[in-house]
Amino acid sequence: MPISTTVRPTLSLVVITRNEEANIARCLRSVDFVDDVVVVDNGSTDRTVEIARSLGARVLVTPDWPGYGRQKARALDLATGDWVLSLDADEWIEPQFSSAVLKAMTDPSPPDAYKTPRRSRFCGKIVRHSGWSPDYVVRLFRRGHARFSDDMVHEGLIVPGRISRAAFRIEHDGITSWIDAQRKIDLYSDLAAQRMHDEGKRGAPLQPFLHGWTAFLKALVYRAGFLDGSAGLGVAEYNRRYARDKWIKLSRLGR
Repeated sequence: MPISTTVRPTLSLVVITRNEEANIARCLRSVDFVDDVVVVDNGSTDRTVEIARSLGARVLVTPDWPGYGRQKARALDLATGDWVLSLDADEWIEPQFSSAVLKAMTDPSPPDAYKTPRRSRFCGKIVRHSGWSPDYVVRLFRRGHARFSDDMVHEGLIVPGRISRAAFRIEHDGITSWIDAQRKIDLYSDLAAQRMHDEGKRGAPLQPFLHGWTAFLKALVYRAGFLDGSAGLGVAEYNRRYARDKWIKLSRLGR
């Protein structure tokens, strides 16, 4: 009597990068059980591409920057797996959760995608409140059953079908230092201001001040960031600077 065997669905990892030599190895090594690794790099000037290729990734280097959503769509177009796992370079999965990823893919009646909790850090400290937690993100999905939005920043996956919750967690080194924080504030506020401008929004003199301190109090008080101690205070201040700067830049675009 023939013995039946179950063939596991294949899995692709997709990551977009720019100057991520400090993070990319940890990210890729944490999911060494995947069948296919795709890295789309936006002209890194450090060793990101070299490290990714040394760990078996297929790397596409793009000279232009279409925004986060469309760059991730480029990576998705290169994926070959039945399932796709999308991670940022500063994210990883702890070893104890690898079996949960594979189990989710072999569900006899699988959803189109899975959402999973993400645990973030601010300057090395885990953030459990502040609006950063609980934080559920959709990152594991069946190829052909989801696509990335076209947003320049704060992109997401568009999943027309069913989304279930998976039993694994993504780790995220969100902000590593105040130098890193300022770099991200500069980048994201540029993109956010341009998007608001394109949507017809306009700035006013008091808006940077009001939106900045509203963001600060929302994270520290309303979202209980004070329970995170110095990390919560850091997140609140990060949010204040980001909100302030994007409204300042929106006002400049309006001129």
